[in-house]
Amino acid sequence: MKHISIIVPLGNSIVDTIIAPYNMFKMANSYHQRLNRLSKPLFSIDLVGINDKPVTYQKLFTINPTASIESVQKTDLIIISPISGNLENGVKDNQSFVDWIKKQRIVNDAELASLCKGAFLLAETGLVNGKNCATHWTAHELFRQKYPAVNLIPESIICEDNGIYSSGGAYSILNFALYLIERFFGRETAIWTSKISEIEFDRVSQSEFIIFSGQKEHSDEPIKMAQEYIENNFEHKLNVETIAESVHLNARSFLRRFKKATSNTPLEYIQRVKVEAAKKKLESSTKTILEVMYDIGYNDEKAFRSTFRKYSGLSPKEYQRKYNQEMAFT
Repeated sequence: MKHISIIVPLGNSIVDTIIAPYNMFKMANSYHQRLNRLSKPLFSIDLVGINDKPVTYQKLFTINPTASIESVQKTDLIIISPISGNLENGVKDNQSFVDWIKKQRIVNDAELASLCKGAFLLAETGLVNGKNCATHWTAHELFRQKYPAVNLIPESIICEDNGIYSSGGAYSILNFALYLIERFFGRETAIWTSKISEIEFDRVSQSEFIIFSGQKEHSDEPIKMAQEYIENNFEHKLNVETIAESVHLNARSFLRRFKKATSNTPLEYIQRVKVEAAKKKLESSTKTILEVMYDIGYNDEKAFRSTFRKYSGLSPKEYQRKYNQEMAFT
């Protein structure tokens, strides 16, 4: 019998992100056994703690591990539950998990799946250096700073690279669990689990959920000033020379420092600010797509639609119908 480990991290976590995958894998395990008329389930499933002591979250919810890292000598799939709060402290508190995950991968060829900000524990192992990885969009900047050797895929809800899986948002863990269930139990079992749980199937992008508020977790003050300049003037035609001049930098130095500080080029940053402004207008007003386009400084409809889809995952009309109640049935 194969084995699945769902880790129970110390410190802060979202209890649903531990319980939901556990229950979904149990459902899939049971259905797969019935479907294939097996004498025993395909997997045994454990909630694995650093030790066997109960772990309490938010001073309200307690989870009792069914196994410890010491007792699990071999596992086939490790679900790396998310940590929350101070992520650097969370990594330190759970260093024993980091070492155990690395050993299980190297020695036993275990497959790994990080949920949301569990990507920080995964990245800490060094196993995703040079590989693709996803995490929650609110942690993208910190993740890039801490793990520059990892290829962060910011728009993905689900990412896979050679038996190492990762996911984006907190409650997208339901979609991620379905993805893993399909991978390990087959599509028929995954579809059944989707229908029983009433969870949308095959959702793989978190672009439409990202709220762009500017990447300002850096110490380059002239670049922060440039970001504010863009955010205050995005409706107008902007160019690198004008923005650089406003913060007293030459264009070449400005481009280099801007990319280093924000992980975006100035053009990308301008586009993201414009798209975020468009999203807010589409959510709250009854303006037409063209009116919104002109409001944010676009004159080329094709370019606007292409840029909007690039950063939101939807067309402007799709986004408006989904998030603006007044426009939902137009």
